[in-house]
Amino acid sequence: MADQSIKNPESIYDFTVKDASGHDVDLSTYKGKVLLIVNVASKCGMTNSNYTEMNQLHEKYKNQGIEILAFPCNQFGEEEPGSNDEIMEFVCTRFKSEFPIFDKIDVNGEHASPLYTFLKKGKWGIFGDDIQWNFAKFLVDKNGQVVDRYYPTTSPLSLEHDIKKLLGIS
Repeated sequence: MADQSIKNPESIYDFTVKDASGHDVDLSTYKGKVLLIVNVASKCGMTNSNYTEMNQLHEKYKNQGIEILAFPCNQFGEEEPGSNDEIMEFVCTRFKSEFPIFDKIDVNGEHASPLYTFLKKGKWGIFGDDIQWNFAKFLVDKNGQVVDRYYPTTSPLSLEHDIKKLLGIS
């Protein structure tokens, strides 16, 4: 079963999630890559800047080991109301994004994706565990461990230094 609960996951590689087409994706396929995991929305005031900058990061570093994983979420202001097909059409047509788009999920609450429950564990600022809004970002190292969490207002390009460090680029 995709996105199953795991009692004591050790890394993000312990999870299987669904892609936007409904296929299971074992996150262990990303072993050895630096991951930027983002909850996305199509109708947010931060949509244009985030997708544009995520595309720039992906284009610049995809051959050096980064992958961006986008998880649509409609929990914040109902800013991702479409179906997976509509979301894919929007992202691929408007932004020409080449990074993976996954199944629409919840990131907070009773029905939160187990992956996001795992990502949120830790000492994450004054807001506790909950994701505050669309475009919260998690940086994951090549071993599947969360190394940092960034607020929704954090520009993807401002993460470049941290990404380069994890990729071993000076």
